[in-house]
Amino acid sequence: MRGDTGQGIGDEAELVRKLAAGDRATFEAIYRKHNAAMVRFATGIVKSRATAEEVTQDAWVSVLKNIGGFEGRSSLAGWMFTIVLNKARTRAGRDGRSVSFDGAGEDDNLAAAFDGRGRWKDMPELWEEITAERIIAGRSVLQHVNAAIETLPPAQRSVLVLRGQQGLEAAEVCAMLGITEGNMRVLLHRARLAVRGALDGLA
Repeated sequence: MRGDTGQGIGDEAELVRKLAAGDRATFEAIYRKHNAAMVRFATGIVKSRATAEEVTQDAWVSVLKNIGGFEGRSSLAGWMFTIVLNKARTRAGRDGRSVSFDGAGEDDNLAAAFDGRGRWKDMPELWEEITAERIIAGRSVLQHVNAAIETLPPAQRSVLVLRGQQGLEAAEVCAMLGITEGNMRVLLHRARLAVRGALDGLA
């Protein structure tokens, strides 16, 4: 299943048509859905969150400017995150920062915590009781998850955001980041373990 860019606001072709036509409501819905993840993704590449926010805003300008040329060769979400990636890499290079996504080996025991479909064998304790009302130390579980993601190394964070949160296809993520599918699985595995550890530590 390709990345779900506009759940609740129409199919992808219709979204592209509306964006190209300058439909404000459609843009606002997509912006609300993806902006926070884009900033989180960019923060793993550039020096600071403030810079990531600037990069993301530049990316949104490019999305609107170039949406008419979107050809559907990838998902719309994948296309937008590729723009963010390119903007972030350019900014990181200007700031003298280099980020490699291909830093994982393929010798991890991937069966340790997840089944063959990438699901938990044993759910983290907090995840079994998550409700909209549950608050831990004055912050929601989602906020704790996002805080844990912020601490991940760039490659793990990128794979978790793109594959785990945005639901992009594995092949699309690998092509975007220039990594093998095996490395992507390892990075996703490590990221999930780190987030699980952070949540378990709050129980």
